[in-house]
Amino acid sequence: MKDQIGRIAVVGGGSWGTALANLLGENGYPVDHWVYEKEVKEQIEQKRENITFLPGFRLSDNIVPSNDLAAVVSGKRMVLMVTPSHVTRQMALQVKDALQPDATLVSATKGIENETLLTMSGVLKEVIPSMTDDRLVILSGPSFAKEVARGVPTLVAVASKNAKRAQAVQTVFSSSYFRVYTNEDVIGVELGGAVKNVIAIASGMIDGLGLGLNPRAAVMTRGLAEMRRLGVKMEADPRTFSGLAGVGDLILTCTGTLSRNHTVGMKLGQGKTLDEILSEMKMVAEGVKTAKSVYNLSRKVGVEMPICHAIYKILYENLSPKTAARQLMSRDLKKEFSGEWGRK
Repeated sequence: MKDQIGRIAVVGGGSWGTALANLLGENGYPVDHWVYEKEVKEQIEQKRENITFLPGFRLSDNIVPSNDLAAVVSGKRMVLMVTPSHVTRQMALQVKDALQPDATLVSATKGIENETLLTMSGVLKEVIPSMTDDRLVILSGPSFAKEVARGVPTLVAVASKNAKRAQAVQTVFSSSYFRVYTNEDVIGVELGGAVKNVIAIASGMIDGLGLGLNPRAAVMTRGLAEMRRLGVKMEADPRTFSGLAGVGDLILTCTGTLSRNHTVGMKLGQGKTLDEILSEMKMVAEGVKTAKSVYNLSRKVGVEMPICHAIYKILYENLSPKTAARQLMSRDLKKEFSGEWGRK
């Protein structure tokens, strides 16, 4: 497999991109790693560490950092995109001419574009004319970058319409501590990875308000119902949301102290403004922008998502977290099917 794949390109020098580049390097693959910041390139070259975004971890000698995007992508049979969702379109525009015609493009970005309401696979296909479902693979699931870098046992999912490409990605990424499962439900895996970040903000808000563990469990459970409702409407396989890319990722992001989205919610609950919170963060909390996308997408397709709508209003319409919590508790249950999945 190493001879067949050759050098792998990783686009994105944040914590997740660096952790995945390191995983591939440890698996024996030579990795050309595009990073935006010159100082990050120098850190990896000189100290074998991404001090800015993933400090404390020595990186594989197989990683070659670069600020030259075209050179990193050119001639590669496999290209991994790990950039924030709001710059994915811009990055795709820059890589499209350098992509090899038959290259497998792996997206490890979780989000929905604000302007178009497209998932990342939709953005990539729209920007890159030659990109088809047959060449795209989505990687998602419960996986904090720091724990992957530390070698903590981790299970993720990869989805593609092309089973052979999904299996190739599975083989390349699998290691003694990183286990990869495959399926064909691209939209389900993408929606799970995106919506769980919004629910994680709600979970953090509950913790920040000091409301206790009961309401956090309620937010997670009803949040899963919202995620599944949207997925079913978008023709995803409902079983996906019971797996790693659904409930697995939701549990991790709603409860893990390493979750940036949970941190945003907690600080909102403690009374900080969104501007104050974001000014203190080096890395992107995807749920902040995705909340707007989920709000607009759910209204467009006619899906009831009260928790996600509440988070949108907190972030963008100055609704207070305490008021939002009261409103959610006083919702008219006659308007919402009260069964396990909460389907309309």
